[in-house]
Formats: sequence, C-alpha cells, structure tokens
Amino acid sequence: MAKTIEEINEKIRSGSVVVLTAEEIIDVVRKKGIKKASREVDVVTTGTFSPMCSSGAFINLKQTKQKMKLGGGWTTLNGVQAYAGLAAADIYIGATALPDNDPRNNNGRPGRFRYGGAHVIEELTQGKKVLLQAGGYGTDCYPRKKREQMIGFDEMNEAFLFNPRNCYQNYNVAVNLSDKPIYTYMGKLKPGLGNANYCSAGQLSPLLNDPLYRSIGIGTRIFFCGTDGYVAWNGTQHNPDIPRLENGTPCAGAGTLALIGNLKQMDPKWLRAVSFTGYGVSLSVAIGVPIPILDEEMMKFVSVSDADLKAPIVDYSVFYPTGEGKPKLGEVTYAELKSGTIEVSGKKVPTGSFSSYTKAREVAVHLKSLIKNGDFYLTQSVQPLPGPGRKKEGLA
Repeated sequence: MAKTIEEINEKIRSGSVVVLTAEEIIDVVRKKGIKKASREVDVVTTGTFSPMCSSGAFINLKQTKQKMKLGGGWTTLNGVQAYAGLAAADIYIGATALPDNDPRNNNGRPGRFRYGGAHVIEELTQGKKVLLQAGGYGTDCYPRKKREQMIGFDEMNEAFLFNPRNCYQNYNVAVNLSDKPIYTYMGKLKPGLGNANYCSAGQLSPLLNDPLYRSIGIGTRIFFCGTDGYVAWNGTQHNPDIPRLENGTPCAGAGTLALIGNLKQMDPKWLRAVSFTGYGVSLSVAIGVPIPILDEEMMKFVSVSDADLKAPIVDYSVFYPTGEGKPKLGEVTYAELKSGTIEVSGKKVPTGSFSSYTKAREVAVHLKSLIKNGDFYLTQSVQPLPGPGRKKEGLA
C-alpha cells in the first residue's frame, strides 16, 4: 500500500514511525521480502562523510561604525583569499582556497598543503576567531578603505554553508598506469597500478538509495554537518543520463546536490578540513538523507547492497574520466572495493577509501535517532531534480 510523506510525518509525531538505516534494511528485505518490508518500514536513513571540494561559506559581516565596502582591494581570512565581489559586507570563502604563501611545491617535489578555506570554515564552527584583512576603494557611503579585525560568529550577521556540488551519486575508482606517482584529489596514486582509491559510502550513499530522484529534490530536508540543511538545486555537473544497471543505479558519477545550511549551527565533529599532498585542501562533509518508503519500488531501491553497486576504474595518469575516448579499465563492485583488493588488468591491486564508511554509518544512525525521537520531519520536495530523460530545462 502506497504511503505519503504527510502520513509518515504523522507517524513521527505519534511516535509510531519505523526507521531503519540503509545498511539495516538489506537483511530485513532478504528475510521478509520487498512487499512485507515496504508495509512495515516507513523511512530508511542514508549517510556519507567524504571530502567534497565544491563547498564553501557565505558570510555577511557586521559593519564597523565607519562603514566599508569590501571587494575593491583584497579580502582574506587567516591569509586565505575570500571572494568579495558581492555586496558591501558579503564574502564567500571556498573550501579549496589557499593563502598566497602556501607551498605549492618543495624544490620540484609535491607540496604539503597545510591550510586553506576548509580550515577557516572548520575553525569558525569550533568557536574560534579568524583574522579578517580587507581593503576597499572607499565611497561617500562607505568611506573606510582598510579593515583588520579578529572575527567569529559574533561579528557576523549570517554565515551559511552553500555547497554547489556535494554527494556525488557514484564516483571513479582512481588508478595510475604511468611509471611515476601522481598526486590528485583522490590522493597519491602509485605507478604501475600500485593502488586504487575510491570515494563513496556505497550502500549507505544517499543518491544510490534514490537512484531516480523520486524523493530527493529541491527543498528536501537533510542532516547537514550537525544541523538541518536543504537541497537547494541540482548540483553542478549533475548528469543523470549516465548508463545504469537494472536496479537503476548509475555506473559513474551521475547526480549531484547543491546544499545549504546554517554554518553557525554546525558541529565541527561533522565538518573537517583535509589536506592532500600535491593537490590542495578540501572539506569533509557529513550528509544524511532520509528516504521515505512510499511504495514497493522505493523499498527495492533502498535495499541495494555493496554487491549490487558498480563503479568505473579510471586511469588518472591521462585525461580523465575516460581518457578522451579511451575506454575505462572496467567496473568493480563496492563489495570488491571494500574487500581490500581488486583485480585490474590481471593484477591484484590494494584499495583505499577516501570516504569514511564508519562515519557514514554514524550519520545514518544519528538521523534515524532524530526521526524516531520526533526531532526531524520529512519534507516534500517542491520540484524534482533532473532525472534520466528529464532535461535540466524542466527546472523553472
């Protein structure tokens, strides 16, 4: 029998809602079947905790007595460049932004990037203050030309995370066929198929549990780094027309989400800066999305296991994702990836994950608890995301 989000929310209010994580539901479906499980379970929670480079924060600064228009000179936070080409007191700091003096290399060797925009954002959530240094050209209404001040949330009217591309539906398994090591956002890739790195929570990953975007859309409420967040739009590089398996899941990146949430309410436990030698910095982000079990099809979607999900193996020593026409090196299931080794071109290759499955599980369990305790309600999306065969022009 079909359910609605309103009916599920009423069960949350009454305390009768049945919630399981995307990991827990797999065994339930194996034992009870799709039909019975879809009748008994109302919500399945998903989770991921991974580096997501396309992240950053909008900040609106409180003005000093003599007002200043930012953007006519320089604007940095702890030496990290921030974008100020907005209004007088609005800035955006990207997670991957670097200070000018950060080492890009060390005598020809890959540099160790120690600090960037992600670290600034993390420190703000820790309650710390950062050094604002800004210059402007001065106007009649904004006469001040320079500002240097330690600032934290108390000196900000607003601070919110707005991430243009998070929560990739699937992603590459990165390898290196060349004869020298390469340094990427997927970490150090050893020469001659020395290792294989991947970045996905697999069976816990949000969009792999709603592969056709039936419930996740614009306006969907999510767990976002310790507080409520929302899907603001489809993410950049959203590409739903990727080839898919019979279970609906894509065999490559496919969907992405643009997300928004109140930075002042976020918990540094769920938002961590990371550095990659030879590449730069990024921000590890915790995202949990509840999947309402509206019908049997939704239950079928959320019951996929790591053995049912495949990712492409891609050589990062050439232009990726497929080397300008060169075929990918094959596909591999997440169960195989998580076993510790995969076989590529006849060679056993050790695997490593840049996505924390332990943290993803913790996110899903925490969101489950919030829903069961009546502290988190589901939302009906106001517009679907572009899906397979549904063009982006359909968004108004």
